[in-house]
Amino acid sequence: MEIALRAVQDDDLPLFFRQMSDPVAVRMAAFGTPDPGDREAFNARWKRLRSSSEVLRTVLVDGRVAGSAAVYGEPGEREVTYWIDRGYWGQGVATAALRALLAETPERPLYARAAADNAASLRVLAACGFRETARAHGYAHGRGREIEEVVLVLED
Repeated sequence: MEIALRAVQDDDLPLFFRQMSDPVAVRMAAFGTPDPGDREAFNARWKRLRSSSEVLRTVLVDGRVAGSAAVYGEPGEREVTYWIDRGYWGQGVATAALRALLAETPERPLYARAAADNAASLRVLAACGFRETARAHGYAHGRGREIEEVVLVLED
């Protein structure tokens, strides 16, 4: 399996929308948009992101779009995020994609957040060198309630 990153293209967006509105994935990710099925809001968000200086990448597995990965935020407070199609979960795609993203983004520190019960995402982040620095509680749209969140940092 070949995992690579490339710049986001217009044709990726319908696939991202499908991936990011998958109810199982939305629940697992927990912290997302208020209405993952709102295509207009999705399009507006991606238009804004693509016109910014954020690092946005499409994750490819054997040349097929498998998700997205990004670095965003203010200098010194920048965060990583990724979203992998459920069909690729458990195959090392998220770990390989995040490692590739970190290799092309040398600035440190970088932060990450994950629902405390999202063991898979926490394993990905730990495998890439992130360490837990705090826990917080926040409203998770994907769960419809407040949940515990883990805050992590990569300081290499």
